[in-house]
Amino acid sequence: MNDTHVWTPRATVAAVIERDGAFLMVEEDTEDGVRLNQPAGHLEPGESLAAAAIRETLEETAHVLQPVGLLGTYLWRTGGDNARNGTTYLRFAFVGTVGEPDPSRKLDVGIRRALWMTADALRACPALHRSPLVMQCVDHYLAGRASGKGWIPLTALHTHSSVSDAVVSDAPVPDASDAGSDR
Repeated sequence: MNDTHVWTPRATVAAVIERDGAFLMVEEDTEDGVRLNQPAGHLEPGESLAAAAIRETLEETAHVLQPVGLLGTYLWRTGGDNARNGTTYLRFAFVGTVGEPDPSRKLDVGIRRALWMTADALRACPALHRSPLVMQCVDHYLAGRASGKGWIPLTALHTHSSVSDAVVSDAPVPDASDAGSDR
């Protein structure tokens, strides 16, 4: 084993937000053309996972995210199945709610717009998804809601003070009865 290089996936976050049967999505410019994604992006230095999801949602949609749980973690590599030369992403997907967008806030460069789409509308256009994780996260959300099992509580996440003096816990502790509820 070569000890000089440690393989490290790129850590990302995403927000799965459902309101009235539709999911908050972004339409973004990518190297492969215009694609659909959940509000998502990379974890930045000094940031907790929940803080990254809140920041990315605000930057890409002008909505303030209130995370209520962790949907799951997802490992995906670009370039197709078992591609050795692709980039590997480790996605932490959060479930949450949002209020109304701030109309004065400009969206990130490359984000064309934020929009609400039903699961059926998303299923109808898989070629436009940024990655296979887009639909997988929606399906996992719907399955968790239907089963009543909900999501992983935010209390399961912890950011050590060595990462950031400003944030020790990932998010406010939600009421246990909120986990998996219809918000």
